[in-house]
Amino acid sequence: MNAKAKGSRAEYKSIAILEAAGYRCTRAAASLGVFDVIAISATDMVLCKVNSNDWPGSVEMEAIKLFPAPQNARKIVHRWRDRARIPDVREVS
Repeated sequence: MNAKAKGSRAEYKSIAILEAAGYRCTRAAASLGVFDVIAISATDMVLCKVNSNDWPGSVEMEAIKLFPAPQNARKIVHRWRDRARIPDVREVS
């Protein structure tokens, strides 16, 4: 399987988890932006970076931290390890 297909599969799994938690999600496919999934609920917003196997590097984590977001937005990273059923989650502040 190529890396693009693996990344897309991980993004869709993250979307399924967020939607089950009551969020409406959109995927920022091929945007080359900071976040891969944007999830919105009636009370807050989640900006999610999705990675496979590795956490984002220091430069990418700094870009996530410095991204200007509304007060009610949470910035999180989902790391999907191979064959994992749930991601490892880090909240970035």
